[in-house]
Order: sequence, then structure tokens, then C-alpha cells
Amino acid sequence: MADNNNKNNNKMSVEEAGRMGGEATSRNHDRDFYEEIGRKGGESTAENHGSEFYEEIGQKGGEATAESHDSDFYAEIGKKGGEATSENHDREFYEEIGEKGGNARNNNNNNNNN
Repeated sequence: MADNNNKNNNKMSVEEAGRMGGEATSRNHDRDFYEEIGRKGGESTAENHGSEFYEEIGQKGGEATAESHDSDFYAEIGKKGGEATSENHDREFYEEIGEKGGNARNNNNNNNNN
């Protein structure tokens, strides 16, 4: 019977080869390289997949997050998001989104009454 142990036949596993290749790449390239290949990968993904793809992965991510976090987590990230938004926007922004929200609610109520 043949021995498939990598140490005995001096062959490298796919995992080992991948790790070594990744280490060599990281030694030879800087942050800009990784940003560029990430951008290209994102563009390629967008070209090859429709909105349903993004909806599906977003839903899966949301479900996974909900399974691993409680209401305190959501309260904290909501607070942080609100603080960041208030630092980046003025009163006019809030008036505009408030008006949009009110109009959407009115339209929804009108559609439900028909």
C-alpha cells in the first residue's frame, strides 16, 4: 500500500503551497497592491453578479450577525452611526430625510387604505 504522507514522499500539500505563496506575495507587495487587486475583484464581481447576489449575501450576513449578537450590540452600533452622521451632516440634511420619511409613510398609509 502506498504511503500518502507528505513528509515521506517530499510533496508539498496544497495548503502549504498556498501559505508559502501568500507569504512570498506579502513580502514582495505593499498595501497599494492589495488595494488595487481588491478593487479589481470588486469590479469583476459587480460585473458578473446582479443585485440579487448582493441581496442574498447581505441577508446571509445579517442573519449571521443576528445569531451572534444581542440587542446591546445593535444599540451600540446605532448610537455610533447616529453620532457619525450628526458629525457629518447639518440641520438641512435632517430636515430633508425627515420630509422623505414622512412622505413615504403617507404614501404607504394611502396605499394601504385603498
